[in-house]
Amino acid sequence: MEEGLKKTPLNSVHKRLGAKLVGFAGWEMPLQFSGIIDEHLSVRSSAGVFDVSHMGRIEIRGEKAASLVQRLTTNDVAKMGNGQVHYSLLCYPDGGIVDDITVYKIEDDRFMLCANAVNKDKDFSWIRENNKEKADIIDTSDESCQLAVQGEKAEEVLQKLSDTKLSSLGYFCFGTVKIDGVEAIVSRTGYTGEDGFEIYFSHSKAEKIWDAVFEAGERFNIKPVGFGARDTLRIEMKYLLYGNDIDSKTTPLEAGVGWAVKLGKGDFIGKEVLLRQKEKGVTKKLIGFELIDRGIPRSGYPLYDKDVKVGTVTSGIMSPSLKKPVGMGYLDIGYSNIDTVFDVEIRGKRVKAKVVQTPFYKSRVKAGH
Repeated sequence: MEEGLKKTPLNSVHKRLGAKLVGFAGWEMPLQFSGIIDEHLSVRSSAGVFDVSHMGRIEIRGEKAASLVQRLTTNDVAKMGNGQVHYSLLCYPDGGIVDDITVYKIEDDRFMLCANAVNKDKDFSWIRENNKEKADIIDTSDESCQLAVQGEKAEEVLQKLSDTKLSSLGYFCFGTVKIDGVEAIVSRTGYTGEDGFEIYFSHSKAEKIWDAVFEAGERFNIKPVGFGARDTLRIEMKYLLYGNDIDSKTTPLEAGVGWAVKLGKGDFIGKEVLLRQKEKGVTKKLIGFELIDRGIPRSGYPLYDKDVKVGTVTSGIMSPSLKKPVGMGYLDIGYSNIDTVFDVEIRGKRVKAKVVQTPFYKSRVKAGH
C-alpha cells in the first residue's frame, strides 16, 4: 500500500468488513469486498452501497455564481431549476477536457460541483484562476461524506430511513432529506445504469448512516461495493472515466457527450474550438464494441484495420451482466459506424471485434413521480 494515502470517514468500516484496499487517486479505497462479479450482480439484481467520499465537492456561491458556472461549463445552467442536477464538462480553451462533473443548483446563488477525485485539486485551482465574477469558491470535500445506494431496491431501502416520499424525486433531481434523522442532500443520480441515489451528509455521521442503510437493506441482501464493480457497472453503460476515456487531449464531441455541450448558449471556455469542430466534424470518435473472437479488451490495446492502426481501447471488460467481452475506444471516424469490423491486438494476437450500439446494458433508472 502506498504511503500517505488519504482515508474516507468509512475506512475503518471497510477494514472491518475485510475489503481489499488499494490506492486510488491518492486515497485508500476498497477494490472489492465479496468479489467484483458478486458485487456487480448484487447491484443489478437488488442493491449495493458505494463509499464515494473521495469525490470532490466544490461549492460556488454569491450573486455571480450562476454566471461563473455558466462560463466555466459546457451545459446550460440557465435552464436549471433549483433542486436539479445536470451532467457537464469543464474545458480548456482548446476544447480539451479539464473534467466531467455533475452540477447541482441549490439556489440561484449557490451551486455544488461534484468532481472526479483525481481532478478535484486541479478543478478547484482552474475555477479559482478563472473566477472573473469574484464568486465565493469553497472546497467542501473534507466536510462531507458521499454514499451511492444503487439498484432496483435502492428506493425501498432508503425509504425506510426517511419520512420524505422518495418516489417523488425525479431522475437528476435532489432535495434536502433526513436519512435516519441526519440532514442530507439526496439526489436521484448514479454511475451504474440502475435506479438509485447519491447521498451527501456530514462526515461525522458516516458510520451512523452506513449502518442504518445496511440494516434497512438486510432483507434485500444489500452489499458493500468496491471500485472493481463500480468500473464494470459503468463500462456496461458506456459511462466515461477521466484518465481512460477522456482527458485534456480529447473533446466532448469526440467522446460522444456533445449533448452536454450547449453551443447555442452564451460564451464559455472552449466554445470557439468546439463550434469549429462541430462544423468540420470530428476525426475520431469514442465507440462501444464487442469482441467476435475470444479475449478481453484492456485499456491501451491498439485497434487495427489489417496493418493500419485505427484506434485505441480506453476501457474493456468481460461483462458480468452480458457474459461477453465489451469495450470502449477511439476509432478513426471512418471506422465508427455500427457493425464495422476491426481487430483488437491482445498480447500480440489480433482478435476480431465490431462496433455496436451503446449502452451495452439497458438502463433501469426511474423518472420519479
